Amino acid sequence: MIKVLLAEDQALVRGALVALLNMEYDIEVVAQAANGQQAIELLKKHPVDVVLTDIEMPHMTGLELIEQVKTIQPEVKTVVITTFARAGYIKRALVAGVRGFLLKDCPSEQLADALRQIIQGKKVIDPELAIQALDDVDPLSDKERKSLRLAGEGKKTAEIAAELFLSEGTVRNYLSEAIAKLNATNRIDAARIARQKGWL
Repeated sequence: MIKVLLAEDQALVRGALVALLNMEYDIEVVAQAANGQQAIELLKKHPVDVVLTDIEMPHMTGLELIEQVKTIQPEVKTVVITTFARAGYIKRALVAGVRGFLLKDCPSEQLADALRQIIQGKKVIDPELAIQALDDVDPLSDKERKSLRLAGEGKKTAEIAAELFLSEGTVRNYLSEAIAKLNATNRIDAARIARQKGWL
């Protein structure tokens, strides 16, 4: 039995995915989370084979979750299921060690089959998406990305500094660098550009 932990912030989508996967004879969703932080807590309590995660979630993105899973339980396979086929997302997911990258509009049999292949040690990534990712270059550093994401959420410099344990001056520098790299007019514009590219 393939034991799955599902992280998806939209309750309706989460419920549908759980129902579809539990209909398979060899797959069981043993835990479900509404965000990445919740998923980490559940991962400590439930032994699973696969973490199936969305990307855009509050508190902790799916990509940050994948990085944490790799550190906490490296033997657990990670799979992304998302609405967004953004090259930046795919590239970062591959770098983080994701085993599968699927779109939410794929048929349920395809998802179930992908999980079976991943358990056997294979990678399942749409070839078109993989090619797209190779052509994409993300200019942001990790700290610039985190600062920009929080700025895009409307947080002020002091709030970003407190959340990232940095000085306000350092945060201002990261945001200025990100704005310059993306040829943006301000931090909100830079966050919008980076989000469209899948770099946040």
